[in-house]
Amino acid sequence: MSGNPPNLGDIQKDLKEFLAQKYGADVQFAQPEQEGSSTDPSAEEAPLPEILFNMKPEELEAYLNEYVIRQDEAKEILATKVCTHFNRIKLQEEEESVGNIKNNIILIGPTGVGKTYIIKLIAQKIGVPFVKGDATKFSETGYVGGDVDDLVRSLVHEAEGNIHLAQYGIIYIDEIDKIASSGSSIGPDVSRTGVQRALLKLMEETEVELQAPHDLASQMENALQFQKSGKVERKRINTRNILFIVSGAFANLDETIKKRMTRHAMGFIQEESQERPEDDEWLPFVTAEDLIEYGFESEFVGRLPITAALHTLSVDDLFQILVNRNSPVIIAKKRDFKAYDIDIEFDDEALRLIAERAHKSKTGARGLIGVMEKILIKFEKKLPSSTVKSLTVTRSVVENPVEELTRILAEAPPLIHELEERFQEEHDIVLTLDDDARTTLAEMAEEQNKSPADLGMELFRDYVHGLKLVQTRELKITAEAIRNPGEYLDTLIKKFYEKTAAK
Repeated sequence: MSGNPPNLGDIQKDLKEFLAQKYGADVQFAQPEQEGSSTDPSAEEAPLPEILFNMKPEELEAYLNEYVIRQDEAKEILATKVCTHFNRIKLQEEEESVGNIKNNIILIGPTGVGKTYIIKLIAQKIGVPFVKGDATKFSETGYVGGDVDDLVRSLVHEAEGNIHLAQYGIIYIDEIDKIASSGSSIGPDVSRTGVQRALLKLMEETEVELQAPHDLASQMENALQFQKSGKVERKRINTRNILFIVSGAFANLDETIKKRMTRHAMGFIQEESQERPEDDEWLPFVTAEDLIEYGFESEFVGRLPITAALHTLSVDDLFQILVNRNSPVIIAKKRDFKAYDIDIEFDDEALRLIAERAHKSKTGARGLIGVMEKILIKFEKKLPSSTVKSLTVTRSVVENPVEELTRILAEAPPLIHELEERFQEEHDIVLTLDDDARTTLAEMAEEQNKSPADLGMELFRDYVHGLKLVQTRELKITAEAIRNPGEYLDTLIKKFYEKTAAK
């Protein structure tokens, strides 16, 4: 099979032959429109949606401060430039500007510092469609990989088909540093440079066909539409007002920055040498020159005029993330346990210890989730099968989770009446288990890794109909009934009818 991409004409020819054989009709395809030709009139003349955005930068920054710990410079830059971008859109109907420069943004910072989290918060707050993509999944046209135009099409999907709303969305591309060229003219670098160039038009202004030319389903839809109406409606989305935000960890970029600034200092360039990082973080001093040297084309860097660097998170930062009332880590874990009707709380000493452990992983806030799961996974498994309805995570739980779980389960009230209560609630039948029956049920439940109540509901589900036959709604359950519920019920029914027949 050829490695070249399929030709549009060949695809249409094959589809035409297939449909002609299938339906016996001479199928005609609408030909692609030439550059500059008119598109669907209704799409061109449709009025722009009213832009109601009126948020001020300080308002958006205050919102971000409620959720995001540290990263003050990045929050300031993002809040200001995002608000400016969307507020400026309102002017386009009043005055047509030439040479419009968009506030596309590049975020630079190590993993787990909140890059994606901040952008999601912004999109949620301002209420525009939001799409996230991974730069490593895309390729230049003709190479194996996704089409960067698909990001724009995804905005329409997120806007539930509203093309006009999608034209005011946000496209966020992570791992952008992975498409930087290393300077080689062959191999993967060719594709990486191609992806940069493919993104150039999108980040400025272009129109993207909603029906991808390489999409066979779209081609068949066009063919059927053309057969029915004699024309094909061309739907396009303009990227002029779509805000692009890209981000990456940019490994070793700090060395490039340090080398440049040190060189300038040695050359007695006083203006540069006065700026020195206090905590050995060089990323906030990044320039366009550094990004170009890193492997980005100058035109690509020029489409991203706004740069914001995010700082590595310290132990204190991680602790503040956990104690924040909007902490996604704590909220998620509370929901996990609440799904089993269990309330979970954390004391500050435990959270401090979790932050210290997470910091050692060097994965930022992501490390908090890993540490939390490792500590609580056995609690999440065992407690739903017990009578425990609340859990406080203390330093002891963090340091000795297995021992603490054993203690908590031993101190919990036994599951004495849960099966009886559930059976009566669901079937209005009163079961009474004797001590031997409870012991037997508990042992069998442990072997089958089920709760005694769940196992009991399975064992006695046929008793609902059986007890109707013997005309009773109360039954004493013995150990024999637990071991052989079917035989026990059959014997009960047999004795009932023997007794009835003897009367």
